[in-house]
Amino acid sequence: MKGPLFYAKILLFGEYGIIKDSKGLSIPYNFYKGALKTADTLSEVARSSNESLKEFTNYLKNLPKEHHLSFDIERLEKDVENGMYFDSSIPQGYGVGSSGALVAAIYDEYAHDKITVLENLTREKLLRLKEIFGLMESFFHGKSSGLDPLNSYLSLPILINSKDNIEPAGIPSQSTDHKKGAVFLIDSGMVGETAPMVSIFMENMKKEGFRSMLKNQFVKHTDACVEDFLKGDVKSLFTNIKELSHVVLDNFKPMIPKQFHDLWKNGIETNDYYLKLCGSGGGGYILGFTQDLKKAQAALKDYKLEVVYNF
Repeated sequence: MKGPLFYAKILLFGEYGIIKDSKGLSIPYNFYKGALKTADTLSEVARSSNESLKEFTNYLKNLPKEHHLSFDIERLEKDVENGMYFDSSIPQGYGVGSSGALVAAIYDEYAHDKITVLENLTREKLLRLKEIFGLMESFFHGKSSGLDPLNSYLSLPILINSKDNIEPAGIPSQSTDHKKGAVFLIDSGMVGETAPMVSIFMENMKKEGFRSMLKNQFVKHTDACVEDFLKGDVKSLFTNIKELSHVVLDNFKPMIPKQFHDLWKNGIETNDYYLKLCGSGGGGYILGFTQDLKKAQAALKDYKLEVVYNF
């Protein structure tokens, strides 16, 4: 048995902000993917995934009835018993949605009355899917918005207007004609844990100054970046990304691995590239934006850049 493929995701804009109703924009990233598989003999990694699936199955089995969410638990238990695991190239703790792809795969295969990608996806259906996925993914994260699995399940860019208003988005098609700009990933070489980062953020939210910075700077520039990106207004986009990168460096230091503080600052000062958090930070990937990829590669020559989008 081998299930369909589910892809990683990248939240281009909106990390932390979407908790406070900023806009967000999330895109599928097809370089990493995962699928449900069954094998008679399991490798170390597959065995660990199979164990995790056992616990996840138990969690789904005991979801309270009022959520109106049901799965073919018998078949799921039998498949897990027979050695099913999630075969995935998506790195865990890197902010690219490893648990999201798994949640999407389980929903796709085992949910009763599932909402399919082929039907007319009304706003209600999208919000219902997001709610279902949030419930399911909470097993891995403690609390989940449901956006990662939604992205993985639909394999479409998703525009988050606010908590209750999400829609599939058309993003400008990537230019292949000698355009120099790019969005890229840098591997920080460390795994990031979502929960501790979110708790630092929530602690900071108790401070008046931090709250007003979030609203008047962080959310403002995030919203502007989303609008510029969707319109394809590259000039304005880079003005706003620079501001956003600056706000993050000044106010989200604990989320940026120490060895990247100088690189971050250097990008802002030279304008060769701008860095921002990818997911909750603390490790994993860091997102970069540049109007000249060759310049960025030269400035970041000690790191391997993975290009995810070309301007």
